[in-house]
Amino acid sequence: MTLTRDDIIDFIYDEARMLDEGRFSEWLDLWIPEGHYWMPLDYKQTDPDLVTSLLYEDDFMRRLRVERLNGERTFSQKPKSRCHHVIQRPFVDEFDLDAGHFVTNTSMHYIETRLDEQFLLAITATHELRLVDGKLRIANKRVDLLNSDAAFGNIQLLP
Repeated sequence: MTLTRDDIIDFIYDEARMLDEGRFSEWLDLWIPEGHYWMPLDYKQTDPDLVTSLLYEDDFMRRLRVERLNGERTFSQKPKSRCHHVIQRPFVDEFDLDAGHFVTNTSMHYIETRLDEQFLLAITATHELRLVDGKLRIANKRVDLLNSDAAFGNIQLLP
């Protein structure tokens, strides 16, 4: 398979669209089982295990989150939250086709809304991608909030 930088960039756009459209089960299929979804609490945080994070989700926790979001009995999601990602063109920081390893860096604005409440987060997402059986998969995703040290409400969906 011939993979280009544009294929990597399209993958990032496709993931954002899936989340915006609420296709959370499809989003789960983008991940390798041992991958982690990490949102550090501190600016420039380097350790998700020994330092508190806003979230650090493995496969079980990602699936639990999606089950809650898709659930009919999730009363905190009636009506359901919606989100919108406004992303800049991702940078491909690492492109190792031989190893099937790629790293991207994407600046974006993330908007989440439910009823009369709407909030905006400025974030940088770092994706570590792997080529598995000819398909790109998320090995790890790190979402850094520009204002991670500020107080804010619950993030219901997936920046």
